Amino acid sequence: MRRILVVGGGYAGFYTAWKLEKKLRRDEAEIVVIDPRPYMTYQPFLPEVAAGSIEARHAAISLRSHLKRARLIPASVTRIDHASKTVTVLPKDGEPFPLGYDIIVVTAGAVTRTFPIPGITEQAIGMKHVEEAVAIRDRLLDAFDRASVLPPGPERSRLLTVAFIGGGFSGVEGFGETLSLATALLKSYPELTFSDLSFHLIEARNRILPEVTDEPGRWVVRALERRGAHIHLDAQLVSAEGGHLVLSTGAEFDAHTIVWTAGNGANPVVANHTDLPVTARGSVMVRADLRVGTAEKIVPDAWAAGDDAAVPDLASPIDGAVTVPNAQHAVRQAKRLAKNIVATLRGEQPKDYVHHSLGVVATLGLGTGIFQWRGIVITGFLAWVMHRGYHVLAIPTWERKVRVLLIWASAAFFGRDIVSLLSVQHPRRAFVGGGVPEASDARELAGRAA
Repeated sequence: MRRILVVGGGYAGFYTAWKLEKKLRRDEAEIVVIDPRPYMTYQPFLPEVAAGSIEARHAAISLRSHLKRARLIPASVTRIDHASKTVTVLPKDGEPFPLGYDIIVVTAGAVTRTFPIPGITEQAIGMKHVEEAVAIRDRLLDAFDRASVLPPGPERSRLLTVAFIGGGFSGVEGFGETLSLATALLKSYPELTFSDLSFHLIEARNRILPEVTDEPGRWVVRALERRGAHIHLDAQLVSAEGGHLVLSTGAEFDAHTIVWTAGNGANPVVANHTDLPVTARGSVMVRADLRVGTAEKIVPDAWAAGDDAAVPDLASPIDGAVTVPNAQHAVRQAKRLAKNIVATLRGEQPKDYVHHSLGVVATLGLGTGIFQWRGIVITGFLAWVMHRGYHVLAIPTWERKVRVLLIWASAAFFGRDIVSLLSVQHPRRAFVGGGVPEASDARELAGRAA
């Protein structure tokens, strides 16, 4: 029986395997999915996870709960050798091992793109995975607790300063949602005032949200600034050493929470460790029917989709354009890819992937959003409702839809849960410390004893 190997369990990988399970007979092929994480992350919900509007586990779709027939391997693929139809698998424990296949589907996804900026790897948090969104939320809540017992001054200001680097969708949504959370928290912290908050969004280009046109982009800037945000356009981060941010514009400030959302980079396995054809940007060369190759030459038994695939955009008026790496395309590409694999296995011809955009919608915080489809622009509360409506429909499985709706309903009555679980990042601290306070507290107690 033929083996279909899916490399990556994100949007494209999960949906491909899910649809293959539904369309293939059990005797037609074995489906294998390799991913180091046991879940698919629904990334559009990460800003709401960071803001406490959604529970972290509700933005994660369990692979084992929903892929009933596929064999799941919790590991990483470190090399793809299509000439021998073999991948090298690296599990968390044990030695690497080879795994053969008959058909490969490359859906490894992109990775966070970083630059050699001093201090950024030591200080910043990404926002591509659930654990990062949770860490941002807990870090902000913990900062409020710590700042509430300090007098006005540099240290209190630093704790309540948040900086997002990157003005694309994930950056703007994450920025708007955490600003909304911080503003709402002031009701529970009478020791703090709105003037204590300092939120900075830093973008190297002269505008944010390149996915929308100029005027809607300017509206977003104005809307955020009215809420007290500092928007730095045409500004590059020069240094973040010690949490002290220096911008190319000359602006400088200290920040306790630094979030890096400045775009995606090529997956190193796809870019550097495969014999499949790749573009100069490190993406797999893909035909319009999602088979790997070019218009002139097909690579047999190889398919790709999602953020690490350069899929021709047949709906674009620009010759040679490729699809934008977003969830809207990844999900639809995966569904077409699964249908095309089934078609080829049964001796039929695959069809080209064509998708006309449904528009873009973004949340800017609780009760505020923006939607654009061609020349139609909707802003404010209605756009925010459209954002929530679209994504509750888009998140896979009814189980997740119901859970998310219940969380939103409870939050409407009782507000966000504002308990920080930052301590879960160090679960053994209390056990090992035997009740001794954290280092800063211990030093203070030692000083008093002396």
